[in-house]
Amino acid sequence: MTDRSTPPVFARVLPLLKSVPDEPDFEHGYLDLLSGESGAPSGPIQSFWESGPGSGLYDHVQSIARRVAPAWYRIPARSRPPEGGRVLDIGCGPGNATAALGRQVGPGGLAIGLDISRPMLARAARAETSDNVGFVRADARDLPFSEGTFDLVTSFAALQLIPAPEEVLVAACGALVPGGWLAVMVPTPHDGFLHVVSRLVGDRTGLAFFDPDQIAEQLDDAGMRSVHTHRTGPVLWINAQRPA
Repeated sequence: MTDRSTPPVFARVLPLLKSVPDEPDFEHGYLDLLSGESGAPSGPIQSFWESGPGSGLYDHVQSIARRVAPAWYRIPARSRPPEGGRVLDIGCGPGNATAALGRQVGPGGLAIGLDISRPMLARAARAETSDNVGFVRADARDLPFSEGTFDLVTSFAALQLIPAPEEVLVAACGALVPGGWLAVMVPTPHDGFLHVVSRLVGDRTGLAFFDPDQIAEQLDDAGMRSVHTHRTGPVLWINAQRPA
């Protein structure tokens, strides 16, 4: 249920949840579904990004990357959300990508950014919240939304920081409407600097790197079709469609 104290965007978000809290927490501008819980970071890199200074630096680094290499962040045309559609952005960080998705779907649509980092979400909520863009604190491995909710589930350079990313992919597939698309971008160490670094430090960074064939097989096992993987510079794009 919603009342007059519920921000307008969350009046649209709450009905999409599998379980609506008796007293939703909007204290910091986002919907906090984890209350006092805070998952352990996957490693030192995620721990830094989740800090106050780290969230600010991340915002600047991402803005520069988008200007220098916009193709890395461009959702493939086949999976762009329809006007009036619903989008979930997993690992939304400072929320600028979520806001851009909100502009794509228009005022009749809805874009929800999901993250676990309080500093990131606070920054996103301050800068990007609107009547059709809102932010939720939740665990990406156990999405709080009903099955078949979103026309597009996406993630930009975040899945590599989340523990058990294969669980996130399976959960994301279930959150799609029939015919909906999954669009995920992750860094890849293939034949480059990241590859050298990953071999030197092993898994101490907490980063997960993705093999395209393995990802395609996982998505196929999850019942997805039209699975595509392609590299653009140092990033890997993963696209798949839920059968209609």
